[in-house]
Amino acid sequence: MNRLLRSSAVTWAVGYVLVGIAALAAFAVSLWYAWTVTIGESRADLLRDDEQRMSEVFRREGAAGLADFIEARIAMRIPGERILLFTDASFQRLAGNVDAWPAGLGESTRPDAIEIRFDGHSIPVVLVHATLPGGYHLLVGRDNTRFLPLERRFSSSLAVAVLFLALFGVGGGILIRRELLAKVDNIRQTVAAIMQGNLSHRLPVRRSADELDTLSQTINGMLDHIEHLIRGISGVSNSIAHDLRTPLAELRSRLEMLSLTRPSPAETFAEVEGAVADVDRVIGVFNALLRLAEIDTGSRRSGFVRVDAAAVAAEMVEFYEPAAELKGIAVSCRSSGPTPVAGDPVLLAQALSNLIDNALKFGAPAGRINVTVGTRVDGTVEIVVADNGPGISAADRPNATERFFRGDASRGTPGVGLGLSIVDAVARLHGGSLELLDNEPGLRAVVLLPAAPALLAPDRDPTAANAGTAPASKTRSAA
Repeated sequence: MNRLLRSSAVTWAVGYVLVGIAALAAFAVSLWYAWTVTIGESRADLLRDDEQRMSEVFRREGAAGLADFIEARIAMRIPGERILLFTDASFQRLAGNVDAWPAGLGESTRPDAIEIRFDGHSIPVVLVHATLPGGYHLLVGRDNTRFLPLERRFSSSLAVAVLFLALFGVGGGILIRRELLAKVDNIRQTVAAIMQGNLSHRLPVRRSADELDTLSQTINGMLDHIEHLIRGISGVSNSIAHDLRTPLAELRSRLEMLSLTRPSPAETFAEVEGAVADVDRVIGVFNALLRLAEIDTGSRRSGFVRVDAAAVAAEMVEFYEPAAELKGIAVSCRSSGPTPVAGDPVLLAQALSNLIDNALKFGAPAGRINVTVGTRVDGTVEIVVADNGPGISAADRPNATERFFRGDASRGTPGVGLGLSIVDAVARLHGGSLELLDNEPGLRAVVLLPAAPALLAPDRDPTAANAGTAPASKTRSAA
């Protein structure tokens, strides 16, 4: 019982019932007041008309004529007939259907509501008193009990309406509570199943598309995202273990060989350099993972400034030109003018660095890399890095941005499959996206970013973009 009373559905239902009763009471009071005033004024007008009519009879025919007129009216026994009393100056009855002058009746000409003895019992009446010439007195009244049945029906109907409203409200609250508890129980069972490891469990959704179904769809979407994240974490953990095992195994093998063979100093230093390279590979993996974790938290978003994407792209192309010349690859950069975006210049430089580095890494000798920056019709800034290398197969593109994913074309090249993951994370952090398209031949990587708001502060540090090149160059092999 206490659980039922504490239910929010019952609480809201009781609240609505109380509001409904208050509204009904306000309506009933205003209706009752209008009824009372209207009936009272109508009754008073009728009594005054009767009093004036009988006063006219008195003026024409005198006291005897009025007495005969009143007795004739009483003898007709008209349903709903008025209360009539005609007395002399000493209040002695001359005619009428009331035995004696009512006690406590004042001499005011305004209608008075009192109780009198009539037909052997007391009844509430409204009387109009008129003093006629010669000191005669005339009372004209009406029985107030005539409308009591109607008033009782009104009160009974009001009580029934209040009772119906209360029962309907409380019953509705209980039904709503039962429906909500069923939904909550479904949510509890779903959460319990997920806690036990069944990540595929989902809330049932009906076709009614009501608020509860909308909530269920939202929760199911959240569970889909959670399942994707958990499976991604599991895959990342397996990939980390797999990719770190190779350099650590090589490092252990080198050190063990040095310990057993005790080679010459030249060979020892050569093996030490190889061991340092293995350690650098491990550090590179962890640096890339830490960078991804920092991007995923969104903490860098608070430092967004107005950045010219075209300038960042030009600096990245200039930085990679020496490496491209060594491989005989032509690198070019074209832009349609300043393309301001709201972002972190270091992260944008890192993303472009990874795309250009991948194009150099997988590009064909004597190939080309074209970097273009422009603005679409809808105002979106578009950064494109296109090469004519082997590209990524259509089957591998949906998974290319997953962490540690490596397609068939990249099996024999350095790296652990985090480069495109970083680019995708940077694009999403900036409210944009990464698209991987076929360049026929080669790969066309398109980064879409929203244009910068006009009121955003510009990047005042001209070397901010260059700050991303140093870590980019150090972690190219890891990404």
